[in-house]
Amino acid sequence: MSNANTRLQVMWNRLLAVVEEQGQALIRAAFSPIVRECGDISAGIFDVQGRMLAQAVTGTPGHINTMAEAVKTLRDRFELRDMKPGDIFLTNDPWIASGHLNDFLLMMPVFHKGAVIGFTSCTSHLVDLGGQGMGPEGADIFDEGLLIPPCKLMDQGEINALLLEIVKANSREPIANEGDIYALIACCEAGAARLAGMMEEFGIDALDELANYIIDTSYRGTVDAISELPKGTWQSVLKVDGYEEEIDLHAALTITDAQVLLDFTGTSGLSNKGINVPLNYATAYSVFALRCIIGPDIPNNAGSLAPFLVTAPSDCILNAQAPAPVAMRHTLGQMTPDLVYGCLSQAVPDAVPAEGASCMYDLPLRHVAEAALSGGEQFALELVFNGGTGARPAIDGLSATAFPSGVWGSQIETTEAVAPVLFSRRELKQDSGGAGKFRGGLGQHIELRSSIEEDFMVFLSVERVLNPARGRHGGQAGAAGRIRIGHDGEDLPSKGEVRVKAGKTLIFETPGGGGFGPPHERCVERVQRDLDDGLVSPKAAREIYGAKL
Repeated sequence: MSNANTRLQVMWNRLLAVVEEQGQALIRAAFSPIVRECGDISAGIFDVQGRMLAQAVTGTPGHINTMAEAVKTLRDRFELRDMKPGDIFLTNDPWIASGHLNDFLLMMPVFHKGAVIGFTSCTSHLVDLGGQGMGPEGADIFDEGLLIPPCKLMDQGEINALLLEIVKANSREPIANEGDIYALIACCEAGAARLAGMMEEFGIDALDELANYIIDTSYRGTVDAISELPKGTWQSVLKVDGYEEEIDLHAALTITDAQVLLDFTGTSGLSNKGINVPLNYATAYSVFALRCIIGPDIPNNAGSLAPFLVTAPSDCILNAQAPAPVAMRHTLGQMTPDLVYGCLSQAVPDAVPAEGASCMYDLPLRHVAEAALSGGEQFALELVFNGGTGARPAIDGLSATAFPSGVWGSQIETTEAVAPVLFSRRELKQDSGGAGKFRGGLGQHIELRSSIEEDFMVFLSVERVLNPARGRHGGQAGAAGRIRIGHDGEDLPSKGEVRVKAGKTLIFETPGGGGFGPPHERCVERVQRDLDDGLVSPKAAREIYGAKL
């Protein structure tokens, strides 16, 4: 490596450190538990053209990869010559930002020696923006809350006070929303300050040379990884629970010498409920899944993302057009990795894991309507819990782990401190991981109830209740998800509004991941270890794995 390239590599490494510090600033300053405790964010640095150069490791693919395109849109929406130091731009338009109204995306121009040299950007989830809230019941985007078109949040360091008051006036959690917006601002400012400081330290006046080095190097590395794959087209279909009826997701994956093309033609049409997915969000998770297999060691930026192209017919459920309801777009958006892997597993069968729980068990909770009228306790809270990942080609799946979302599970103590709920049980669900030579990850069994003498609402939009994660190459399916009220209660559907009466217990079980390879090939030591750890029951060990106890 030449001295010039060595210097550029050092600056690239510094940029990765800068952007991680930027992301941590957002997490530390955030008010909402889903941001502060669960890491439902993204943060990135972009060149003056709007090309993503670096992203924080902490964050979700749905935020990071949509942000990579959103900054280009915002950068083109506002004139560069009109931008001033201290300006910050904002939108939560689902078709620009991150797929639903609750995600706010900010972009800040970075000035160095009087000129715009790039941008910092970040996204995080705001817990409540009015309307019907975080649930699938809206009939269109206007039911789902407050939509803010691209606008200026900060004007030369002065906040748009009217915009902030409008956001607060349209929320059941105005203080949390205000705090989270200021945390987003702090994130942008931290990134801008550190980026300008880095440029001063290295004595550069522009990012162009570094940006081209990062993007070209990443692009070439990704193309080289693609060139090693078999060439052709492979198809798969994934049946998911849906809302009104089950839904078929279709994909055709084409690998050429230098590009990977993904087409969702054949996928079911739009739902009348808020589970539709804008294409930017479906693309974000699909490309993330591909990048986990193809060049996974190459940093995520505009160069490594460029060889991947995703298309879909307009108004299929993975390419919803405005004003379709999209509040719970993550429900199906996070299933796209399993759809994509159904194709990729045919091309590289020894490199792709079995299906997993995939869709996180995102459970928005809220006070009942009459509580607001009678002086009862009011709250809006979003819980996140995860199921098991699919077994991998040479190792077991991970239990209660967020893939593909990366959103950490809600913390019990934190949740009980900010909302009137009480958890009475949380544990791994025995035998929920799909049996195989390599076992799928386990789901969870969780029980909670109101901690006061008042009912609460839960807005369900989860998957894998009717269609559990399938195993691969002889591995068995993982356990399905399950939701009910009380141990003797009837199973609830995976989507809809549920009122949990005071004194009653909401019980939900997250799905397990599928197994990989035939169960009889699992080594005796692994079976015994699972027995000792309580992950597999003696009955399953005997009947499925053939263990002699």
